[in-house]
Amino acid sequence: MEIKDIKAVYFVGAGGIGMSAIARYFLKKGLVVAGYDKTPTALTRKLEQEGMSIHYEENVEAIPLACRQPESCLVVYTPAIPAEHKELKYFSEHNFDIQKRAQVLGALTREHKGLCVAGTHGKTTTSTMCAHIMHQSHLDCNAFLGGISKNYNTNYILSDSDYVVIEADEFDRSFHWLSPYMTVITSTDPDHLDIYGTKEAYLESFRHYTELIQPTGAIIIHRGLEMKENLQQGVRRYDYALTEGDFHAENICIENGDITFDFISPIETVRNIELGQPVPINIENGIAAMAMAQLAGCTADELRKGMKTYEGVDRRFDFKIKTSRLVFLSDYAHHPKEIYQSARSIRELYHDRKITAIFQPHLYTRTRDFFTEFADALSLLDEVILTEIYPAREEPIEGVTSQLIYDHLRPGIERHIIRKDEVQQYVRNHDFDVLIVLGAGDLDNQVPQLTEILKEKLS
Repeated sequence: MEIKDIKAVYFVGAGGIGMSAIARYFLKKGLVVAGYDKTPTALTRKLEQEGMSIHYEENVEAIPLACRQPESCLVVYTPAIPAEHKELKYFSEHNFDIQKRAQVLGALTREHKGLCVAGTHGKTTTSTMCAHIMHQSHLDCNAFLGGISKNYNTNYILSDSDYVVIEADEFDRSFHWLSPYMTVITSTDPDHLDIYGTKEAYLESFRHYTELIQPTGAIIIHRGLEMKENLQQGVRRYDYALTEGDFHAENICIENGDITFDFISPIETVRNIELGQPVPINIENGIAAMAMAQLAGCTADELRKGMKTYEGVDRRFDFKIKTSRLVFLSDYAHHPKEIYQSARSIRELYHDRKITAIFQPHLYTRTRDFFTEFADALSLLDEVILTEIYPAREEPIEGVTSQLIYDHLRPGIERHIIRKDEVQQYVRNHDFDVLIVLGAGDLDNQVPQLTEILKEKLS
């Protein structure tokens, strides 16, 4: 079904961060938008306020009439929904056009010029940065992001622009549905091995993704990645890194909580870039975001303004308290390389202070495959508090617990294992200098309460 023929859209699994962005796109188009999710959340309540009809039990009778017309209703589902789900079975048995979220995004990259960001880590921040630069420029853009932009308080931007910025997700090979006009590849450290099986299969998935770039387009790839791209004739290739590559930074200055640098580019060098969210890892993310925006046609002044006014993404190096007595932040980092980058950045910012991390490991398989790497990355900090593993879609694996990480932390690192439901009391009973909550699970739901507990201790 062509997007222009759609009159109603039904989402099976409406409340995911990525699904909600597409729901908002169709709401803005004035279509009937409805869906199912297992439990209400702040995000589903916001979608309902914006005009989406959502119910929370498997019930075919609850599907709106406009969403029961196979010839005009598109059904979008998330792979997390089991095939035996009653509503999904109903749509399948009645010959609806049923698509994954990634397929819908793929259709949008064929209708617009897709500026896509792929990679094991860094893609949410880089795509959100690029979207902000583009949106405040003369080019503007649409955007479908994997996190909530603090500039716009949403994961979605709609405009009349010919450009669409998309976070290209490698999970379940979703990014193979895309047809990028341009793409950044930030990293290819093996992940999702429960899906891919081997590192080689993971790297092959990225290689195939590069074949999908449109012949008139471009790739901006981080220098030194293990993957080998396979580009169509006509695709321009650039590389980038912190201090080398076609795009890189010079004259980096980190001082008094501010970060400035010069953006070196084969198109036009831009001096005195100031990071609106001054975190060291954002230098490299910013280089990639500016490279793609500059290739699309953004001016030097637009790059400067976009980077200076960028406010960050919820749960990405997200400061909640920042005083001389106490710093508290949360970060979505859940892969060893992400933990390493986060730990390195916070150590660089607060090199003379005691840094404590509360880490909730995400997935049994990821913990099993990378527990030594997790321990090495966390050992950059001074104190590590581990909670039980967040299972997400998985069943427990015998012998795989947070103890594996605990046992492999370097000697001298203070360490504790506590239950998730003990975290608030633990924070209430202990003093901290710099505290960071790490992980992609549900521990972040406690961050508002932890913020209030810490503020009370400051008063």
